Amino acid sequence: VQLEESGGGSVLAGGSLRLSCAVSGYTASMAWFRQAPGLEREGVATIGRDGRTTYADSVKGRFTISQDNAYNTLYLQMNSLKPEDTAMYYCAARTSGFSWYDTFRRLARDMYDYWGQGTQVTVSS
Repeated sequence: VQLEESGGGSVLAGGSLRLSCAVSGYTASMAWFRQAPGLEREGVATIGRDGRTTYADSVKGRFTISQDNAYNTLYLQMNSLKPEDTAMYYCAARTSGFSWYDTFRRLARDMYDYWGQGTQVTVSS
């Protein structure tokens, strides 16, 4: 599996950005993570092939994760951006489904085996 992000940039608070992740290979579930300087990488949103989505509380109602019908591209639409959304954003994937236990850990970093190089998002006030 290979992943390549694009679409990052600099915006003013309240603005929008759409991130894309080009996917090669089979994936069962995909996710967006982000990491700000000095902080741990955190899960932002996930989506499975069944379309089930999960969001971090900090982005609910503002971010939307989606994928195209061929599962070749993953998107993250980010609206009402805040300065605290500033981070490097990473696309992640796993090739197996979630067990009953792991379904509650969809936003955990160790649930994903493949990672892109990241794209920077900077939100200024």
